[in-house]
Amino acid sequence: MGNRQKQRLERVREAMAALEIPAMLVCKKENKLYLSGFCSTSYYVVITQGEGFLLTDSRYIEAAQTNPAGLTPVLLKGENTLSRFLKDLSVSSLAVEEEEVSVAFYKALSEKLRGTALVSAQNIIEGCRMIKDQEEIALLRQAEAIGDQAYSHILGFIREGVREKELALELELYMRKRGAQGLSFETICASGPRSSLPHGTATDRRLQTGDFITFDFGCVYEGYCSDMTRTVALGEVSREMEQVYQIVLEAQKAGIEAVCGGKSCEEVDRAARDVIKYYGYEAAFGHGLGHGVGLEIHEAPTLNPASTGELRENMAVTVEPGIYLAGKFGVRIEDLVIVKKDGCEILSSSDKALTIINGG
Repeated sequence: MGNRQKQRLERVREAMAALEIPAMLVCKKENKLYLSGFCSTSYYVVITQGEGFLLTDSRYIEAAQTNPAGLTPVLLKGENTLSRFLKDLSVSSLAVEEEEVSVAFYKALSEKLRGTALVSAQNIIEGCRMIKDQEEIALLRQAEAIGDQAYSHILGFIREGVREKELALELELYMRKRGAQGLSFETICASGPRSSLPHGTATDRRLQTGDFITFDFGCVYEGYCSDMTRTVALGEVSREMEQVYQIVLEAQKAGIEAVCGGKSCEEVDRAARDVIKYYGYEAAFGHGLGHGVGLEIHEAPTLNPASTGELRENMAVTVEPGIYLAGKFGVRIEDLVIVKKDGCEILSSSDKALTIINGG
């Protein structure tokens, strides 16, 4: 068993023991990958205090023999079903990821496991995943590096008349050619008045001189996500556009400067939000400052006014303030950072100064 997988399993078992949970059924794909290191479309992971199992069918059983975590492979076939295996464990209670399984799955499991109480997994694994190990941080760095390269590449395609969809497609193709498995999420490319839409995915709109263009995009590299936002201008900017851009940049820098181990998530959000509030644009910043990133593009922790947790060393979070003026334009700037004891490491290296493209 690899040391990294062993450490992850031990952390999960410690959390289970604290909650007096003797066994857990893991169904969520990101959690299964995190614990097993096994890439497949159809399998379960079962953890007890003394053992770990990887249950799959005949298509994947051979590959499962060498899973990185050293979990015991179990073939699901005929009468050897998941419920039969779980019943044979003879445990008093079984933790289930209630937010991941369907009602039908839960009901069927309850009926077949009479005598075993089904209890909440309480996001135990997600809690462990918040703190990244060095391998995870290295993969996040590489994913973000691909995003940086893609951003530099796309600047050469910005010109009047090009469609948002064309730019989004070019970003995806470039990142895939550089080793990305796919996109972290559907690429946001919103230009002109559409840039006031925080999640304005690409359309057939053609760029025009005087537009702001917001790119929010990311890729998946070896299972880990990148996330970056930059807003650029085509041809020219008004005084108001430039002022708003500089306010967002100031807020983003304030948010990054506030990030460090032990700082409350709400306090980091407030550091950036107070800058925007000072200039009178508080109502134009409606979303949280950031969120965790890892195997999922949105995971714990969150940075917003209602956040109750605190940052810990080696968490990966975004810092992404924005100002959105409906029907006019919007600006967002985002970096992915790794929390350190006394600050943070910014993974994205793309320039954040206002970039004006003189594309004809």
